[in-house]
Amino acid sequence: MSEERWVETGVKVRYAETDAQGVVYHGSYVVWFEVGRTEYCETAGYPYPRMEAEGVQIVVVDLSARFRRPARYGDVVRVATRLAAVRSRGCTFAYRVFLPDGGLAVEGETVHLFVDAATGRTIAAPEPIRSALAAFAAG
Repeated sequence: MSEERWVETGVKVRYAETDAQGVVYHGSYVVWFEVGRTEYCETAGYPYPRMEAEGVQIVVVDLSARFRRPARYGDVVRVATRLAAVRSRGCTFAYRVFLPDGGLAVEGETVHLFVDAATGRTIAAPEPIRSALAAFAAG
C-alpha cells in the first residue's frame, strides 16, 4: 500500500514489562503490537468484537521485530501502527514504538490470516472488512 496512515497509541511501561535492570523485556513489545493493532482496527471502523461477531478472526502467522533502543520502566512510549498490506486471505500490520524523546525503540511487523472463528480454517478476507481496512489506510 502506498499510503502510510498511522494510528498512535500511548503505553506507559509497567514494572511487570521490564527485566531486573528496568529495561523492557522483548516479549512486551509483542503485546504492544497487539494494543496498536486493536486500536488501528477500531479507528478504521472495524473493531475486533465486530469481526468476531461476524464469525471472523485474524490470527498471527508471522512476526518480526527489530530492536533499536531500550524503553525503560515508567516511560510513556508511542505505538504507531499501520496497515502495510491487505490480501485475499490475510493482511500485514507494521509497527514503530517510539521513546519519550522521539527516538525509535522497536519496529516490527505481523502477518495475519483471516479465519472462520468456528472452524479455525483460513477464509477469504470478507469484503466488508477488507474494504474498511483498505479505505481507512488510503485516507
